[in-house]
Amino acid sequence: MKQFELKRVKDLLNIDLTNLIIESKKEGFLFLERLINDYKNGTNTFSKPGEILYGVFNQEGSVIAIGGINKDPFSTNERIGRLRRFYVSKDHRRKGVGKRLVTRILKDASEHYESIVLYTDTEHADKFYTSLGFIKDNSVSKSTHSLNL
Repeated sequence: MKQFELKRVKDLLNIDLTNLIIESKKEGFLFLERLINDYKNGTNTFSKPGEILYGVFNQEGSVIAIGGINKDPFSTNERIGRLRRFYVSKDHRRKGVGKRLVTRILKDASEHYESIVLYTDTEHADKFYTSLGFIKDNSVSKSTHSLNL
């Protein structure tokens, strides 16, 4: 994956996600639009302790994948993190981009959380996350998968 650079996103408003948002909406996903809206209104800026947002950029500097971790807003347990706003451009799937992004997020998350949860409703995402060690688990509110760190 030498032609891609994984970087922490410190200010989402300085990054052009237009193409990724358009692509994700065509697939029926609205969460990248929510990512921008929540960031703008301050609801979720990935800036609390243990929270981080990463982007994967191609050689031209365009974002081809994005994802982050928050303290799980649906749990009172401070040691549960939630993988959020995770999306990989269709052209870059099955090439290691998503795996590299999740691996980096989980590495950072392990310093703050005991387990990570996420929600997905697609078969492809289910297979992706279970291939990375997540198990199907809905014991935490509004989650479908979990991983103990």
